Amino acid sequence: MPRVANAPGSNGEQPSTVRALDGAEAASLAAQAAVFEDLQYVLRCCEHLVAVLARPEPDAAMVEALWTGALVGYVRCFSGRTAVLADADLAELKLDGDITEFHGMVKKLRDHYASRHVNPREAFTIGAAQSNDGSPTGIAVVSAPRPIVDDTTVRLLGRVAYALSGLLDARMAQQQADVLAAAGKLSATELSKRPLVHLS
Repeated sequence: MPRVANAPGSNGEQPSTVRALDGAEAASLAAQAAVFEDLQYVLRCCEHLVAVLARPEPDAAMVEALWTGALVGYVRCFSGRTAVLADADLAELKLDGDITEFHGMVKKLRDHYASRHVNPREAFTIGAAQSNDGSPTGIAVVSAPRPIVDDTTVRLLGRVAYALSGLLDARMAQQQADVLAAAGKLSATELSKRPLVHLS
């Protein structure tokens, strides 16, 4: 669903035509919109996780899939490449507790759950089975499951993602005004030459 910031004096109706903009202001707004959508994805993952964890026997595969998705989406919001959100933004959230420490833990968990090299679910130990006289009689592969995420951690990630969404939404409103001001400097002819954006 497109977010439309109307020009002052407009009647607020949905536009019949949208033209693509490629200036620095538009690129910045596009990056912000992508991060905002990632935060919404994290919130949806957390909502589903709370429901799954409330079951008497949570589906471990579902928990891991949702938790991994939430971790990857959240950490991606702080990508240095897009520079939309930074660790310093956490101080603006005014949330209880040490959010900076929690944020650091989430980044480490993302590395663990999204690892290309290590199984995040279980640790394996190999042992030699012994007979009564001490000689080896076979090999045992023993797995130790790692604990799944708990409800409290999921809810805290959801609170942080929700607060960051509000922070970013306010920034996007200002950025939309900046993009609209930049578009206002184009003549109707110049704007009409821009590529058409299809809304459906």
